[in-house]
Amino acid sequence: MDTSRRTLLGMAAMTPLAGTLLASKTRTTPAVDASAAARERIHERYFPDIILRNQDNKKFRFYEDVVKDRIVTINFFFSKCDGVCPRITANLVKVQKLLGDRVGRDVFMNSITLKPEEDSPKVLKHFAEMYHVRPGWNFLTGKPADIELLRQHMGFTNPDPRLDKETEQHIGNVRYGNERLMLWAACPGMGDAKYIAESIGWVIRND
Repeated sequence: MDTSRRTLLGMAAMTPLAGTLLASKTRTTPAVDASAAARERIHERYFPDIILRNQDNKKFRFYEDVVKDRIVTINFFFSKCDGVCPRITANLVKVQKLLGDRVGRDVFMNSITLKPEEDSPKVLKHFAEMYHVRPGWNFLTGKPADIELLRQHMGFTNPDPRLDKETEQHIGNVRYGNERLMLWAACPGMGDAKYIAESIGWVIRND
């Protein structure tokens, strides 16, 4: 599959989550508890609290430690990918530089491996160093079943079941959002780095 078609399929697959969460932000609620209930429903539906480890072998719970109350970016990759992964990672390095010291303070970047059986924390550490990744960006691994659960819940799936089973054909998009405000959207990982940084800046400004 060519990159442009993969990108279009990815955006189509991810749009429902972005639309749903943005709608929950704009809908008027009579009380704060209604907003809290909506936030909890989003958590339960899209953000399973699985256990992950980053490139420094530090343990995280996905919702409680990675997503909750934070502005985040999330994408999937694997270290030995010969397709879009290297280009997307290099592009996100540009995004990190554009965001400057806000990364690790106002926004936290997260890349989750699709091949946890190969990508140990040690392998991810080497991968991050190879791309000169700065602090504030976690490369995460975990149990294969948990990673697959997370991928499915977050909508990083291909509408074609045959292609969805092929890791090399994975969706190359980046989801970004403000969990506390229930603001979520997505963009192609190979999009213009300046555009991606500006899009992430939008949810920072709305915090």
